[in-house]
Amino acid sequence: MNPAALDLQAAIAAHLRADADLGALIGGSRIHDAPPRGTEFPFVAIGDAGQTDWSDGDTAGGSLRVLLHVWSRAAGKREAWTILGALMRLLHEAELPLADHTLVLLRAEFAEVRMDPDGLTEHGVLRLGALVEG
Repeated sequence: MNPAALDLQAAIAAHLRADADLGALIGGSRIHDAPPRGTEFPFVAIGDAGQTDWSDGDTAGGSLRVLLHVWSRAAGKREAWTILGALMRLLHEAELPLADHTLVLLRAEFAEVRMDPDGLTEHGVLRLGALVEG
């Protein structure tokens, strides 16, 4: 059985890759767990994840946090926010099938865009919260 965080990450990646509108925004399927060096902009990277126990007396469960990162080199913040908006639309309260767990709830909890220290790249962050059983 996969840890719940890996199970959720795989479901999120598959769901995002299947969306043609998101693909048009990022120029194809540029959704990475570990972006290869030289990846073309813009792209989405699946970032850190954490899990805490959310079990009750009868059912094992976890409360998860997953970060998604948007990287854009377009002038201004518009492209990064547009991609973040698409991610929020696709994932907030989505009912994703998980291989080894049951997704109870998935919510977009926080989003921001800021200039990366390189002075060239806009960096968007979306934090997702999820509850899973199993």
